[in-house]
Amino acid sequence: MASYDRFVCIVFSILLGLAANQPTQAAEELRVDADVLLTGGTLHDGSGNPGLIGDLAIRDDKIVAIGKFTAGKIGRTIPCQGLIVAPGFIDLHNHSDSDIEVENKETGKTESTRPILAPETRSATCYLTQGCTTLVTGNCGGGALDVGDYYAQLEKQPPGINIAQLLPQGSLRAKIIGETRRAPTEKELEQMLALARQAMLDGAWGMTTGLQYVPSAYATTDEIAAIAKVVGEHDGFYASHIRNEGDTLLESVEEALEIGRRGNLPVHVSHFKASNKPNWGKVRAAAALLEHARAEGLRVTADQYPYDASSTAITAMLLPDEEREGGDSALIKRLDSPAEVGRLRPIIEKSLDARGRIMVARCPKHPTWVGKLISEIAADENRAEVEVALDIIRSGDEAGVSFSMDEADVRYVMTLPWVATASDGGVKVDDGTRPHPRSFGTFPRKIGRYALQEKVIPLEQALRSATGLAADVLGLTDRGYLRVGQYADIVVFDPQTFLDHATFESPFEPSTGVRYLLVNGQLAIDDNQLAITNAGRPLRKISTQR
Repeated sequence: MASYDRFVCIVFSILLGLAANQPTQAAEELRVDADVLLTGGTLHDGSGNPGLIGDLAIRDDKIVAIGKFTAGKIGRTIPCQGLIVAPGFIDLHNHSDSDIEVENKETGKTESTRPILAPETRSATCYLTQGCTTLVTGNCGGGALDVGDYYAQLEKQPPGINIAQLLPQGSLRAKIIGETRRAPTEKELEQMLALARQAMLDGAWGMTTGLQYVPSAYATTDEIAAIAKVVGEHDGFYASHIRNEGDTLLESVEEALEIGRRGNLPVHVSHFKASNKPNWGKVRAAAALLEHARAEGLRVTADQYPYDASSTAITAMLLPDEEREGGDSALIKRLDSPAEVGRLRPIIEKSLDARGRIMVARCPKHPTWVGKLISEIAADENRAEVEVALDIIRSGDEAGVSFSMDEADVRYVMTLPWVATASDGGVKVDDGTRPHPRSFGTFPRKIGRYALQEKVIPLEQALRSATGLAADVLGLTDRGYLRVGQYADIVVFDPQTFLDHATFESPFEPSTGVRYLLVNGQLAIDDNQLAITNAGRPLRKISTQR
């Protein structure tokens, strides 16, 4: 019996010992090794939930732990007390793939390129300093049509930021039909459908239209819906610069929804707004249309830039699409006719009156006009505004900023939980022009100014509009949230200093407040200083045909 009692005591002691050692073994198993450890920051995960103080560990290019955990071997620890840690911002509407002409310094010749591939702008510094880690290009129906080739170029010359491409319907139409105002033949439509299918197979995330612009504007609802159906079969979405953002805003929203229904794919309204003073307030009725469609089960979202001014070609501001057939060169040639000028003058005068103030952003033939309002130029030269406008149109390669939106509308739109933040800008450096400041200030303006300073929306909602919501719209599943296994695209910013400084007078002023920025796990901004600026990647959608 004594031997039995002794045996029981020995077994019990062994079990106690194993139990005592279990926490130590568990703790060892839970130790997290990391290349970078962010400690003590307020973590906003992109879901719209309130932030929580905790740590975040990064190994290689992925997030490996979040919250409370035991650190193992750490390459670098970055204290983040008092700072906000969030997913890197995703700019859903960007034009950094639009063709530009640049001078080759070696040959002295002018060459066509895309800003995100050009040496001066490939780093995307103006977006890194806003906290952005991904740009979505191919918007408003324009940009790189050969998605496979575009991604290959980005791999060969990595930019400072990730790039996701959308199929630009205007570029598609231009390739097959040109800038002529007519319907496609059956053969031409089949060619467009084949190119759309190839773009989706090459990794495009959806399709865009710019229905204010030539030649996108010349496509009917039927034509767009046919292409959208192909995009929908590959789980893409439809993003539209709708046909009219002013007088026929509601009808244009209805057209976008109809295309979504017929194409069986989600609908996204780009830079959601109401333009021209007579239409101020109409955006609420447009929002009601979109919310009704959402209630019916259609996936519908929108984006906005937080400014009361828009920017595009002055020609597109002042002339309807039917007057721009053939493109700028054809229009300029038509203006040699006095009769044509006489016919167009009242149309331009009406547009000038509706738009209000228009600032010249770019006009190579009249560089002294850049940064001035058309009304100011007319007063200085004792001329009619319409005559100045005609000279601008004749110059070609022009752009303007139109102060035609209502600040109350801007504030209302940003409160809608299905509206993401997007710049509608592109990577830029100071070149003597006066572009819209949104390329340098969109995200800190929305988050720092409107959310943190003016309390128009909660910080959590402002951050979600730039992160998780944007990822959901795009269909991006491995970025946009702070989650284990997600790619380490992360912004760390100071809520006290995160602000935009770019203005319409000085549009190239960089934003402040981003303390650290990681793109695919690499520090693009390190303690307020630019560091690695070629860590971006092309982001291909894996096509799954329905």
